Amino acid sequence: MRTVIQRVKEASVRIEGACKAHIGQGLLVLAGFEDADGQEDLEWMVRKIVNLRVFDDPKGVMNLSLSEISGQLLVVSQFTLHASTRKGNRPSYVKAAAPQIAIPLYESFCKMLKQYSDTTVQTGVFGAEMEIGLINDGPVTILIDSKRRE
Repeated sequence: MRTVIQRVKEASVRIEGACKAHIGQGLLVLAGFEDADGQEDLEWMVRKIVNLRVFDDPKGVMNLSLSEISGQLLVVSQFTLHASTRKGNRPSYVKAAAPQIAIPLYESFCKMLKQYSDTTVQTGVFGAEMEIGLINDGPVTILIDSKRRE
């Protein structure tokens, strides 16, 4: 499982011109799944995201987690995080999980985030054409891969 996490002042998802989800200060999480992902990957990633200290404390040091600033989460599925660009100029997505595997992983991931965080969790729609709007705060953008924990 791979995620791109962006600290945001606000973020939103629009589908066919209509706002599907909107958050204020918090984290935008783009999440990509592969066939080898399982419950352990989801649990590890959820703990990492919920406890990630990327918000400024009163001294201006990134030392606070999402719950400590009463932040919100917006989670969007993003199969292109598993793009391979080693050969040629057209990305290959063979490592990205097929929808029948990725959808249950995505839904479980979102459900776990709701369970283990004390914050609002908004979502995009798996497989939909989405327009993501955000004001990146910092900017702070972090890549996390559950297969590279060491």
